[in-house]
This record gives sequence, C-alpha cells and structure tokens, in this order.
Amino acid sequence: NSVYEKFFQGFSVEIADTHGIVYTPQPIVDFMIKSVDEILRKEFGKNLSSKGVFFLDPFVGTGNFIVRLMREIAAQGRMGLRHKFKKELQCNEVMLLPYYIASMNIEHEYVELMKEYCPFEGICLADTFELAENNQTELFVPENTERVKKQKETDFTVIIGNPPYNAGQANENDNNKNRKYKTIDGRVKETYSKDSKATLRKALSDPYVKAIRWASDRIEDEGIVALVTNNSFLEGLSFDGMRKHLEQDFSSVYVLDLGGNIRKNPGKTSNVFNIMVGVSINFFVKSSAKKGIFYTDVGDALKKQDKLDYLSKNTLDSIQWKLIQPDQKKTWLTDGLQPEFDDFLPLGTKEAKGAKTEVDGVIFKTYSNGVKTNRDAWVYNFNQNILAGNMQCCIDTYNNQVEKWVDRNDMEAKIDDFVLYDDRRISWSRDLKLKLKRKKFIKFDKKEIRISLYRPFIKSNLSFNFGMVDVPGQFPKIFPTQTTENMVICCTNYSQIPFVLQIMNCIPDVNVGGRPSQCFPLYTYTEDGSRTENITNWALNHYKTHYNDKKITKIAIFYAIYGILHKPAYREKYALNLKRELPRLPMIDDFWAFSKAGEKLADLHLNYEDKEPYDLKIIENPKVPFSLKVDKMKLSKDKTKLIYNDFITLEGIPKEVFEYKLGNRSALHWIIDQYKVKKDKRSGIVNDPNREDDTSYILELIKKVITVSLETVEIVEGLK
Repeated sequence: NSVYEKFFQGFSVEIADTHGIVYTPQPIVDFMIKSVDEILRKEFGKNLSSKGVFFLDPFVGTGNFIVRLMREIAAQGRMGLRHKFKKELQCNEVMLLPYYIASMNIEHEYVELMKEYCPFEGICLADTFELAENNQTELFVPENTERVKKQKETDFTVIIGNPPYNAGQANENDNNKNRKYKTIDGRVKETYSKDSKATLRKALSDPYVKAIRWASDRIEDEGIVALVTNNSFLEGLSFDGMRKHLEQDFSSVYVLDLGGNIRKNPGKTSNVFNIMVGVSINFFVKSSAKKGIFYTDVGDALKKQDKLDYLSKNTLDSIQWKLIQPDQKKTWLTDGLQPEFDDFLPLGTKEAKGAKTEVDGVIFKTYSNGVKTNRDAWVYNFNQNILAGNMQCCIDTYNNQVEKWVDRNDMEAKIDDFVLYDDRRISWSRDLKLKLKRKKFIKFDKKEIRISLYRPFIKSNLSFNFGMVDVPGQFPKIFPTQTTENMVICCTNYSQIPFVLQIMNCIPDVNVGGRPSQCFPLYTYTEDGSRTENITNWALNHYKTHYNDKKITKIAIFYAIYGILHKPAYREKYALNLKRELPRLPMIDDFWAFSKAGEKLADLHLNYEDKEPYDLKIIENPKVPFSLKVDKMKLSKDKTKLIYNDFITLEGIPKEVFEYKLGNRSALHWIIDQYKVKKDKRSGIVNDPNREDDTSYILELIKKVITVSLETVEIVEGLK
C-alpha cells in the first residue's frame, strides 16, 4: 500500500492528481464499516453478513474497504463471509497496478480469515463512470467483461468507498483533464447544475460530485451510499442544487464534517488526508422512513491524530447529531446567518441580468465577473513593452498551430493530442483550443493594452485581446475604450475569506479581491458608444419614495451603496451571509450621510495615486549602493517598519493602517505582496514592478496607501 501511494505521488504525479490517489486512514475505514452495519440494523433489520446485502466499492484502490469489510463480516460468522466473498462483494479499479494489489490484498485476507484459498471474482478492471454509458467495449479480457456484466445486473444495497476529488487541472498545458462522461456529466447537469442559483458552477465537475450523483442513481429504491469526500458541498454556493437533490433523493443524510480546509483556515487546522480541501464522511440512506439531514463536526482545532482517535472511539450511533433544517435557498449550515438579510434589496440577480426589459426589485440591472484570462503570466505585466513581446510570442505560436491544424493530414486528430505543449511559447486553455479547432487566427494590436486593477491598489497592464482573454465578461460593455468613464463596485463573496469591497475605474481581474469577484458598474455602453445607467429606474423610485426625497439621484445611490457596504456593524452582523451570496442592502436611517461617506471613500480608493504621501522616516543603509528598486519587501515583526530593499527601511508605520482590510489582508499587505519581482515557473516570464521612468513610484505609493488606509479607517468608524 505504501509503495502504491508513493509510486504514483512521486513518479506519476499527473495520474495521482486526476485519480485522487491517497491512502484512506484505517480509522476512517473502520468508522464507515461499523456505521454502515448500524444503519443496516436500524433501517433494514439486516447486518453486514446478511444474505442479499450486496456491496460495491466503485473506487477500490488497494482494497482497503473490502478487506476491512471482510474482517467485520468474519467477526459475525465465517460462514457468512464464505457466501459474501463469492457472491456479494464487488469492486472496481481503473488502473492496473492497484487492481492487482487489491486482488492480492483481498485474496490474502480471505486466506488469513478462512485458512483456504479462493480466487476473488468480484473485482473488475473498469472505470466506474464509464460503466454508466450505454455503449460498452470489451473490457480487458473475457473474464473481466463477464464480471462487469454481472455487476451491472446486480442491485446493490451498499456503495462504499473513497472517490477521487479534483475539480480540474490547474493548467491546460498539462493536458491532464478530468475525463468527461456523457451520461454521468449529463445527470449532474440536469439535476445539480440545473437547480443551482449560482453563477459559477465549475466545482460541480469534481469527480466526487459525479460519484455521489452516480451512486444516488445506482442505489435505486433502498440502500446506503457511504463515501468519504471533499466537504465543499456542505456550504459552497454552487452546490445548492446538489443539496436540494440529496434532500429529495434520500430519506436520511448523515454528514460527519472532519474539517481540514487549509485554505480557509491556514495554520489553524489539520487534515486527515494531508490535503488542502476539507473532508467529510457521508452516509446517504434510502429507506421507507423519512428522517432528515443530520450533521456534526469535530471542529478545526483538532490535529489529524485527534480526529482519527475520535473516529476510533465512535460510530454513527454514539455521535450527537444535529438535525438540519435547510432554508429556502437549500442552505444546510445556517448557524450565524441572519434571516432578515433575505428581505434586503439585492444588488443584482441572475433573473434581472438576463431580462431584456425594465426590471423591478433589484438595484443594478447587470453585473459581471472580472476579466478571466486563464493565462495571467502572458496577458498581464507591469512593463508594457515586455507585455507586448510576450503576447506576440504567444499569438505567433498559436497562429502557427492554426496553420498546421488547417494543413493536417489526419482529419480524425484530437486537439488535445495535436497542439504544441511548450510553456515557454504558449499557454493553452480550453477556450483557446476551441478557437484553434474553428481555425480562427488571432491578431495582436498594441492599442489593446489597457490599465487593469489586478489586485487591490495594484494597477497592471492588461492585453485586452479577445483571442487571448478567455472570459472578458461584460467589460467590453463596461469599459469599451481606454478613455471610457465609468465606476465599478467589486465585491468578493467567498467562504474562505472575509468580504472584500473595492471601487475602481478600470478593468478588474476576476480575482481582484483575491478570489472570484462580482462587479457592479454605474453605466454600461452599447456598441455605438451610447451610455445606459445601470441602476434601475425601480431602485431610483424606491429610494425616492422610501425617503420622501426627490433630490436622490442614481449616482447618490451608487455612493450610498459603497458607504453602506463599508459599515462595520453591517459587515460584522452579516459576515456569514456575505460569504455565501451577493450583498443585499437594508434601508438605513440617514441616506445622505452614507452617500456622502461613500463618495469620500470612492475618491480615496479611485484616486489613491494622487493622495498626499504619509510622512515616513527613511533610514538609509550606508554600506550598500543607493537604490529605489524593489525585489521583495518585508515588514518588521512589530509592523512599524518596512524593509523596502537593502538600502532603504521605512519607519513609523501607524498600527491603524492594518485596520483597513480587503479580505484577510490590509491594503498595505496587498502592496507588499504584489509589488515584487516575480518569475513565472512555467513560462519563465519575469514581471518586474519597478518603473524606469518613475523610479520612486513604489516608494511613494506605499506612503499614499498608508494615507488612504488611515483616512478610510476614520471615515468607516463614523458609519453608525
């Protein structure tokens, strides 16, 4: 087992990534087996060794679940094991090495328990998801094909195991996509995805989601699905449709949340698998008795071994479960959510966004994610000339591939196998390959280079080339030209970080707040350049009527929104709501106070480069040459000093500066994090923030952002 795991993770990283190869700790397996036995007894009057209880591990790996199941069955009677081993235990493995290891492990365990050898004929070399397809090819050898046919005809009582978790490849150049399956992908789309209210649903492509969907269908009228999976489905916005169907499909759902989301709580949690995503053990039960959804969590404070010890000491029956009452949005974990939030005015809705006429009940007609390039290293750069060179190289390589595609001899060739994978010359994406497949050439024009806000207070050059930018969103309509005047309020709602808010007057990156953001513009523009106000007439009339004030304008509402969203009491009370969905606005007492405050904040955050620099003490190091260039800045431990470079240290940073936060970071932290010389590991592209024509820009920017931070904190403290 150790060789298996280390082999793939050390020598075949790509396969380990797509197949989620990780060895399931024994306490997890033990807990799941014993808990399944308890559910069988309570719900069906049977146990693990009962005849007619058929088991399937669809992702068997090295056989850990089947081996442990055999031991538990033997403890209930070895005569039951003999029958179960020959007739009612089945499993699948898609890769040859673990298939053989699992076969040996299972057969060896049978010898140990029964003192006789018997070949295990319940294992199939097969892709579980592929078995759901209508058309089947002959699999491996005739005996394997017969086993698969037998499995497809079996009505399983228990599906148990550890499916792979992997939302998708990080880089298209790896050519290591999660495999697509027409049937199971279609089932996810027509159920979980169709019933989701989320804008972004990429997370639903994760294999563990497919596994749950597949198992839900495979267990027909009654039975148990027991899987240890990524726990993102518990809270993720894109999983609302999935939660709806789990509630519909099963009579009882038990979720033991083991936590361990390292990205959400860095340094404050540990994971039972030593992976980054959180983990949960899930029991989905179909029976005649409707009981509901039950949840418990072990807390993020426990270390890995403590969590495993907890599992060793408990089973499903000994745990104190909390009965979940999903709200109307199919939110399961509602602790800390404020129900009145739903009654506030929505900034935007998908329905309003898609409507072709005037809309009611919403503030903004349209909104958009920031620009998603899928090749940031190529399309962004602090240096405009270097950016132009990078783009020309990437586009030339792409166009060369288009020419070869047009002239190819093999008309059956697949794009993924055809294109040149060279990180130093091009960065592929799904959309770019589709353009190639359509034989679409791309032209580069230096006039397409725009100023973009890449991260808070971080302006960068962006090549806004629609061939190289995969998802421009609505920004061709929001900032159609370099000189377009507009303002955009960008909000970042994400479970892993606090709410992020910033106004901008240029194109934002999709992750401008550190995670995917939604942006609400003051105006939109048509192709002929005419301007449309994006705040709805309904919203204007609503505010005028509510406050009995005809002087209220749409720009005043825009600023009031920015002010209200900065209000500390609002941000604190509705923190969990803001992690889950787009902001909704209450009607505050003093409209104009918040509008004026929002206008002041907007001026600070839009025109931060023009503000008065804060007076910091500059300490020079006489032992090194004069330099204003930055390589990588660093704060002192007490955060009162900033080591700018070997020559300069800035002293006298006020502690209040760090109170102005955008997510987990203060504005100053964003400057320190982003203004450094970076070299992209894949492409070798260097992104140097130092300006030859303005060598003191970064130094002065630090002082100005400190000024902006202090004044922001002062204004925000006055928002009562």
